[in-house]
Amino acid sequence: MRRDRMRRRDFVMLLGGAVAWPLAANAQQPALPLIGYLSSRSPRDSAHIITAFRQGLKDAGFVEGQSVAIEYRFAEGRNDRLATLAAELVGRQVNVVVATGGSRSAVAAKPVVPATIPIVFAMGGDPVKLGVVDSLARPGGNMTGVSFLVRELAPKQIQLLLELAPKAAVIGFLVNPNNPDFLSATKATQEAATALGHKLVVVKASAASDFDPAFTTLVQQRVAALFVDVDPLFADHRTKLAALAARHRLPAIYALREFVDAGGLMGYGTSITDANRQLGLLTGRVLKGTKPADLPVLQSTTFELVINLKAAKALGLTIPPSLLLRADQVIE
Repeated sequence: MRRDRMRRRDFVMLLGGAVAWPLAANAQQPALPLIGYLSSRSPRDSAHIITAFRQGLKDAGFVEGQSVAIEYRFAEGRNDRLATLAAELVGRQVNVVVATGGSRSAVAAKPVVPATIPIVFAMGGDPVKLGVVDSLARPGGNMTGVSFLVRELAPKQIQLLLELAPKAAVIGFLVNPNNPDFLSATKATQEAATALGHKLVVVKASAASDFDPAFTTLVQQRVAALFVDVDPLFADHRTKLAALAARHRLPAIYALREFVDAGGLMGYGTSITDANRQLGLLTGRVLKGTKPADLPVLQSTTFELVINLKAAKALGLTIPPSLLLRADQVIE
């Protein structure tokens, strides 16, 4: 009997140890590094961007849910919320803040995020002119990232637009005045149009409710072709903008291929997916201990020319064969 009691006691002790051991082991496992993901766009509109970012992270050796955790915050076009969302991420004690979805994310995060937390950004604006970094080669401080070549492409984009609409004496430019890069965008486009001997009509839209009045102005000003600027607001409402251009029979070029996928006529610009893949790679390097100040700002140099033949047909346009041959993708 005594031997049986001893066996039962030993079994209970062994069972207790077996239960306690994994609990202790789990308690000792270090928490995953935490990325704070800040975007001015909406989550429903960011799936392809997030996929590209995760791919870059994976290439750097980090897989979400396994070796890194990500806390997401989306302003959904309300840029006044960005600073508050950045502060929330700081409160979550993130290891690094990723600012993407437009230049305003990085601009808003900089004064809110303490210097002890690195910020890695992807933006279309000039990070030096916007005061985000000291220089591209030597960013300084706690920020680095990927800069799209946007303003430098304006002459090429206007030229491509005029190949589609060679008789367009007046060109329209749709821009968001709340974009921190608004002035340089307008200047670059104006210079490109003037150099080619065409008049430029600038129309502004800072909310989706401004789109219809903007297109009314374009028609009143006898605009015959349209260039739509890079902006998170426009990207979030790209289907509506493409539909408005079609309704008013305006050949339009966009700086992102996303618009063409949504029914727009033609897109030429930096590959946003490739830029966000690079963003993931840079974030991985920072998580491994490299200081942002030691990581030069990358300039994304992967460009895409995409043409939508269905949209061209609806507008009664014939795409020049030379333009089709240069396209990276033609959507039938």
